[in-house]
Parts: sequence; structure tokens; C-alpha cells
Amino acid sequence: MLHYAVVFLVIALIAALFGFGGIAAGAVGIAKVLFFVFVIMAAVTFVLSLLRKG
Repeated sequence: MLHYAVVFLVIALIAALFGFGGIAAGAVGIAKVLFFVFVIMAAVTFVLSLLRKG
């Protein structure tokens, strides 16, 4: 999931470089959503692994 967030961020940077502001804004929005979903999933997995050990 983090890989896809980075891919969309790179797409956004390239689109912004060539002047496609709308596409860049959309790609940045998708990258933000994917990043926060990744962070939430990582935190839940970490907490569940701590509860299993304890």
C-alpha cells in the first residue's frame, strides 16, 4: 500500500512539472488517502501483535 502511495506521489510530481495541475492535485489526494490507510493498518497490526504476546 505504501508503494502505491509513493507511485501516485511521483505521478503528481511529474504532472505538476509539466503543468497539469488538476491531475497533480488528484494524484496527491489519492497518495494522501493511501498513506493514511497504510499508517492506520500498520498501527492496528502493531497493537494486535502486542496484545497477542501479552
